[in-house]
Amino acid sequence: MRILLAEDERSMSRALVAILTKNNYSVDAVYDGQDAADYLITGNYDAAILDVMMLTAKSEVDDKVEGLDLGANDYLTKPFDGRELLARLRAMTRTGSSSEGNILRFGNVSLDRAGFELSSASGSVRLSSKEFQIMEYLMSNPGMLITTERLFNKIWGLDFEGDPGIVWTNLSYLRKKLVGIGSNVRIKAVRNAGYRLVTEEESDK
Repeated sequence: MRILLAEDERSMSRALVAILTKNNYSVDAVYDGQDAADYLITGNYDAAILDVMMLTAKSEVDDKVEGLDLGANDYLTKPFDGRELLARLRAMTRTGSSSEGNILRFGNVSLDRAGFELSSASGSVRLSSKEFQIMEYLMSNPGMLITTERLFNKIWGLDFEGDPGIVWTNLSYLRKKLVGIGSNVRIKAVRNAGYRLVTEEESDK
């Protein structure tokens, strides 16, 4: 899951990035409202954490009511506990019918968002941070064709300067782990188009 963090206090920003990264979120940090708006336009984010004072420069209004009325899903006042922030993020980003609490399901596999564990009736395996984020994205969009560029930008971010081939490498690891736990789920490559998460029956079509 990719998050945009807009916080102009650098020490607070670094602390939040550390907390979120440790919990397997990918984070892009910006320090002013204009950059936040520019990054959000790309549509690469599942959630955004915005410092309302930085974005509005208002101090004498009821920021909580105004923020919620303007479309925010939740509001935290400083100082806050990192555990509460993480709990609220999990609550806001659950995917309805495809999830039960912190569990995503597809085919005969489940992905535990709290423990970063992929499992089936035949076994389980703990995923690395990037493997987890890729699998979470694919399981949240089953059957959808997702381009390599989209995966790269979604998981590694627009500012990452590494080789896009890292997407293929991580998908290769995931495929082996899916087979290793006796899964009937496959990551199907569509030539010159991208990847889809399908069951074994669908992969033959």
